[in-house]
Amino acid sequence: QVRLVESGGGLVQAGGSLRLSCVGSGRTFSRIAMAWFRQAPGKEREFVARSQIGGSTYYQDSVKGRFIISRGNVGDTLYLQMNSLEPEDTAVYYCAASSISYSPVRATDYNYWGQGTQVTVSS
Repeated sequence: QVRLVESGGGLVQAGGSLRLSCVGSGRTFSRIAMAWFRQAPGKEREFVARSQIGGSTYYQDSVKGRFIISRGNVGDTLYLQMNSLEPEDTAVYYCAASSISYSPVRATDYNYWGQGTQVTVSS
């Protein structure tokens, strides 16, 4: 059974930092794209950052310069270092992976999802 399990969410004050982790199991993730999405109450799930095979990374404009996506040495772990957090970053954050698209962009391009971890940023 393929699984993605996120951890590291919590409550933090504006300007603070959090590091999210996502551990994959049940298959090898090092050869497929992985990403972070988030969903705030009443809003659609949105792309945050992607780690592409070969090392390329992509970010939503609103998190550029503040968030850093990276993979563990084994490749089955994904991280999201979030700095200078803002109340607008409050959401459930989801880890995702795609074995159906080489360069996945939309949420529908991903076929593996974690259960999510809550991030709350207070002002």
